[in-house]
Amino acid sequence: MAEITNSEKVIEFSSLGSEDQELVKASVKAREFAYCPYSQFKVGAAVRVQEGSIFTGCNIENAAYPDSLCAERTALAKAVSEGNTNFSAVAVSGLLEPDQKFVFPCGSCRQFISEFSRDRDVTIYIVKPDLKNVLVTSVKQLLPHSFHF
Repeated sequence: MAEITNSEKVIEFSSLGSEDQELVKASVKAREFAYCPYSQFKVGAAVRVQEGSIFTGCNIENAAYPDSLCAERTALAKAVSEGNTNFSAVAVSGLLEPDQKFVFPCGSCRQFISEFSRDRDVTIYIVKPDLKNVLVTSVKQLLPHSFHF
């Protein structure tokens, strides 16, 4: 598990604003649709675009593991395929057993989020399905030196 830094914080879900609660809840709901017959590791994600719409995604496994999709990239791809490339926030819901750890986006997902951040520091909410606490971070915190042309 990644260490929590000074600029990241864990807060109570109830202290989030209503729009952020809606985004986080959408990621938890998306997790229910995860297709993970091999790992049993369910992840859900939700992305809010600048105009306010939310797009969700879940992880989708494949017997050929490299062909699997992460929840974050599924949600972001849905947004992009609908013409939305300006993200304002991302929420990720998962749970690492047995230690009940927060599930952070993988390196590929961090780069994917960075691609559409438009040089902004997009907020990322990491949540466990119980909706008690939320770790608040950002794309630049998780990927300080992203790849750009």
